Amino acid sequence: MTIKCAIYTRKSTEHGLEQEFNSLQNQEESCKAYIASQSFNGWQHYKTYSDAAISGGTMDRPALKQMLDDMAHGLVNTVVVYKVDRLSRSILDFHNMMKYFEKYGANFVSITQSFDTSTSMGKLTLNMLLSFAQFEREVSSERVRDKIRASKAKGLWMGGPPRLGYDLINKKLVVNPTEAEQVQQLFEKYLELQSVNDLTEYARQNGIYGKRWETNKRQIRGGNPISKMSMHRILRDKIYIGQIENKKENTFAKGEHEPIISNDLFNQVQIALTNNSNNKSAKTTHAPNILTGKLFNHNGVKFINQCTKGKNNQSVHYYATKGFYLSSPRVDEIVIKTITNFLNSDMSNLPLNLSTILKQINITDMPYTQKRCFIRTLVEKVIYSQEQLIYTLTIDPKILQPFITENYMNQNTEQMEYIISDNHITITEKVFLRKYVNTVYDRGKNGVLSVTDNHHLIVKAFATAWKYRELYEQDEGVDDITHKLHISPRQFYRYLDIAYMNPNKINQILSGKLKINVNELFQIAQKNQLLFRLEN
Repeated sequence: MTIKCAIYTRKSTEHGLEQEFNSLQNQEESCKAYIASQSFNGWQHYKTYSDAAISGGTMDRPALKQMLDDMAHGLVNTVVVYKVDRLSRSILDFHNMMKYFEKYGANFVSITQSFDTSTSMGKLTLNMLLSFAQFEREVSSERVRDKIRASKAKGLWMGGPPRLGYDLINKKLVVNPTEAEQVQQLFEKYLELQSVNDLTEYARQNGIYGKRWETNKRQIRGGNPISKMSMHRILRDKIYIGQIENKKENTFAKGEHEPIISNDLFNQVQIALTNNSNNKSAKTTHAPNILTGKLFNHNGVKFINQCTKGKNNQSVHYYATKGFYLSSPRVDEIVIKTITNFLNSDMSNLPLNLSTILKQINITDMPYTQKRCFIRTLVEKVIYSQEQLIYTLTIDPKILQPFITENYMNQNTEQMEYIISDNHITITEKVFLRKYVNTVYDRGKNGVLSVTDNHHLIVKAFATAWKYRELYEQDEGVDDITHKLHISPRQFYRYLDIAYMNPNKINQILSGKLKINVNELFQIAQKNQLLFRLEN
């Protein structure tokens, strides 16, 4: 039997790759020699996959992805590496890869660390080696972070794309006179226009573009028209008053570079931005919504809390951009349900210390204030994008410890899809938006709907439609029916459109093959009836 062997090599940095005989070549030759020594067992070298200058702490590696894909197609039976940490430095990532290997019947061999992963002792040895590899990577990361933190505290520029108004010379920010004049112009013009949208259009019309610079590899970057989000960043960037920000600690230090604008001008702009950030017809509120400060749209704009008061009602919502709102009570209800489902899910693929703590948290019996505090601790952020809520959850068990309930253990192991990495857990949930309330039965369900709620409303809409159809076909007059049901003739005929829809279309909707919301259901029904009348 022929065993097709893939060699995987990796190097974390570019250093030494230019040499005639580099680390990648050394790894490959050693692995080829090992495969040749196993030729009596049918081993044959199939292909070498190499990732250069890519960390072992990430799974986003082109050659690794290609190898796993080839494995799924039966092209690879065994993966041979020089050392375990060449494949991964993360225990969690390696654990997930081993499951992937088992799924497709592939073996794993490290030529310098002899062990057999089919035995419990081999698995223990592998985990111990991975623990030291991950420890080494984390210690190195801590050194780098400490160095960056100390450098920023001294006001040193620590890299990244240069800002509009500055050039990067000898790793230091130097004022660009022409661009500095443009930055000054933007700050002053904002105080006049009082609108970021208008200022963005002003910049476009007057030829003020984003920073254009050249990378170390002589590639040109930037130079594009300034977007609204970029304009917000420019107006709030303290680098223009001579300060360096440490985002991790949310601190600022006096930088080595020269400021471009005065502190007074900068402060005036900050006050104007705060005053102009909200819809004038609504009132900003600090209500205890669950996702306050943690909900963003796909452009990175943070949703804020707002309360709009009408004559007879009051609505609380998350507000991000003009004309777009998400109902706070409905979103919070969906969030609570999602986190509850997550706690009731099968967590066998999570780290043991994390899953143990999560299973000891009794969210069902928590008071709302404690429940809100727990969810805000667990959820790092939520992104709303294209009718999806994308949750990012922490994997730090220490901060979840205070929410444990004594003598409680959640025994539920329901199925739920989520993605695990060494930094966080990601859950993606489909939701539906509704701008209008159609009938009495779905009152209070406007705004944001979960998939389950949306399906229930669609079922109710069909049930109501068939009830109206039955009354209609009993030759009762439309006026009598609408009077008895306390509805308008227009609303009655809208439901009749649903009742007389194409049966195939109805089956697609009720089976879930066609995913629509209730508003779309009425629109589809109306179009179908228009086509039917035209054809007849």
